[in-house]
Amino acid sequence: MIIRVFDDKVTLGKVAAEQAAKVIQQALTSLGKARIVAGSAASQFQFLDALTSTPEIDWKHVELFHLDEYIGLPMTHPASFCRFLQEHLICRTGIRNAHLLNGEDDPAEVIGRANKAIGEAPIDIAFVGVGENGHLAFNDPPADFKTEEPYIIVNLDEACRCQQIGEGWFENLDAVPRQAISMSVKQVVKAKEIIAVVPDARKAEAIKACFGGEITPLAPASILRTHPNATIYLDKGSATLLTPETLAQFAASP
Repeated sequence: MIIRVFDDKVTLGKVAAEQAAKVIQQALTSLGKARIVAGSAASQFQFLDALTSTPEIDWKHVELFHLDEYIGLPMTHPASFCRFLQEHLICRTGIRNAHLLNGEDDPAEVIGRANKAIGEAPIDIAFVGVGENGHLAFNDPPADFKTEEPYIIVNLDEACRCQQIGEGWFENLDAVPRQAISMSVKQVVKAKEIIAVVPDARKAEAIKACFGGEITPLAPASILRTHPNATIYLDKGSATLLTPETLAQFAASP
């Protein structure tokens, strides 16, 4: 795993998108297609803006998998991750093959379809974030590090639900769903490469816990430290509580 720190989230997003585009291009060249996973959160805005502006990607041969979605939330709701991906990725690129998780459908059926599709071939690259509580996808602490199921139903803790209010997706806690469909931790780390885009000072405590402490289900994104091709993109705000020793430990090789 590598940690990279930038002065601001725009620069962070641009450099992360350059790396993502390179991986997608390599898959398209060698395999004729690319399979990607994309997260949906305010932290991903600048990254996806830069990625979808990359002119040379042949998006019609890119297959998209959804990271997580609220159970019971219609696609028309402003907080719907299906809607987010449609607006910020699919409509901007013309992706034709997207496996979206419909929050209004029967969760067991949604999971069954998604599990079958994602199991057909390896994922070339996953784009993820890290929650204020350290969650990876919607795997809140203590996360299940053992399940082999690609997608699972999870209960959302109060810290996760409060984050959604703070980001402006919901008016109050009662409006935030209590359950979601999430890609499991083990499925996330099966991707050949992972890019985690995590700007903003409000993520600093989570970043410290996940990358400056133990690898533990209590800090779910800490599992990324076990991945050989994971890059964590931080800005000065989110990196502020990391020690120089930790930054040196996870620095890119010269």
